[in-house]
Amino acid sequence: MKEDLLKRLRLFLFNEKHQTLVGKPASQREIIEAQQQLHVQFHSDYVAFIETFGGAYAGIAIHAFSNGSSLGNETVVDLTLDFRQQYKEFLSPNVLETSYVISMDGGGNPIFIDPSGHVFICDHDCGEIKRIADSFELLIEDCFYEW
Repeated sequence: MKEDLLKRLRLFLFNEKHQTLVGKPASQREIIEAQQQLHVQFHSDYVAFIETFGGAYAGIAIHAFSNGSSLGNETVVDLTLDFRQQYKEFLSPNVLETSYVISMDGGGNPIFIDPSGHVFICDHDCGEIKRIADSFELLIEDCFYEW
């Protein structure tokens, strides 16, 4: 991730007023175990984010392993396994088995990253997917603003 974006996120999330929006940084062990369990490789920008902030708010809730208390307890593993189960009738196995869910929008639609690093949202009513960002970093740039 670009250093200026990380700096903005640090200034916002490490402010005492926003402590419920930032989680515990992810460890290398947690990351490796999750990737092995899900049979995916996390994108480097997502890894940089969760190693710095854990599960944190960046315009949208980004889930990791230890999330800020305002985000809920669901991990990236929980969200991904649930996504794979719920959408197995709608989506191809290739999409389900190679992607991982990092967030849910306000309507219950999963937001996931595919192996190329593109970010998609899946409509929970019909299983239709739509690309919303070309990368995790661009997703954060589009969504994040300081209050």
